[in-house]
Amino acid sequence: MSKGKNIAEFDLINDYFRGMTQQRRDVLLGIGDDAALIRVPKGMDLALSVDTLVAGVHFFPEIPPADLGYKVLAVNLSDLAAMGAEPAWVTLALTIPQIDDLWIAGFCSGFTELATRFDLQLVGGDTTAGPLSITVQVQGLIPAGEGLRRSGAGAGDDIYVTGSLGDAALALRCKQRGADDREDMEQLRMRLDRPVPRVEAGIALRGVASSAIDISDGLVADLGHILRSSGVGARVTLDSLPISPAVAAMLEESGDWSMVVAGGDDYELCFTIPPDRKDQLAAIAKQTGVTLTRIGVVEEGVGLRCLRGDGSIWQPEHGGFEHFSNGSGQY
Repeated sequence: MSKGKNIAEFDLINDYFRGMTQQRRDVLLGIGDDAALIRVPKGMDLALSVDTLVAGVHFFPEIPPADLGYKVLAVNLSDLAAMGAEPAWVTLALTIPQIDDLWIAGFCSGFTELATRFDLQLVGGDTTAGPLSITVQVQGLIPAGEGLRRSGAGAGDDIYVTGSLGDAALALRCKQRGADDREDMEQLRMRLDRPVPRVEAGIALRGVASSAIDISDGLVADLGHILRSSGVGARVTLDSLPISPAVAAMLEESGDWSMVVAGGDDYELCFTIPPDRKDQLAAIAKQTGVTLTRIGVVEEGVGLRCLRGDGSIWQPEHGGFEHFSNGSGQY
């Protein structure tokens, strides 16, 4: 096949997608029928999440296809991580303008790379012609009743995040402004195009965290979801936020924390934990190899206060990425 060649949908599926991931014994019927048949193990809850990524909104159209294949799966796995779910199955709906052998092969390689890491099987989906967009649904397993939720935070709980914040937003800003020739751009770009879903950390936090969410639209927006769902408020100390040297240098120049707290695309976890469980975090950090940083505390009342080092309140200009606005998070 070559770029733009007319091809039947079933040929496309057979040539590229059937067999692109490993086979799981709990899949009774996968790709090739009207629906997949899956046997959910006894005593497990099923977690499902779906996301659509659109060219020019969620990614640059010129992104390498292998990176795009990786990212569309990573952002969905991040949702499972926030629930404490172990990934199991995935479906893929791919809309592309035309058939391009090299592009599809690259996309599949990135997708398969991450799927293999988490023992995911592709069990179905759809392909169609049109403007480039990708919809992925992931399904995962959680021991019954152990799923993490947004609604469990209580006053006095400590607030933590995994990893570091702001690198992906800085990479996006550099790309938008044509300033992507900096020495550390490749490292920043990897945080934007190949985020690491914190699946192991989410699983380890089952029974420990009182609430959790993944940071996709920015810390302020996503922590705000926890606070509203839990009926509480919080304060966060800006100086405690974990940031890379590149982001620290940007802050030293501009003093603007918006990119760190509202930039989005971090795909780290934000979670709360009662003080009497915090001693378990050192073991979790060692087990998962992920840095866990305390950034604030849950309080009575409503709303989120971001405090500077001198105790004054800092207010971001916007609260994070909005899908139905012309916000700064768009590509």
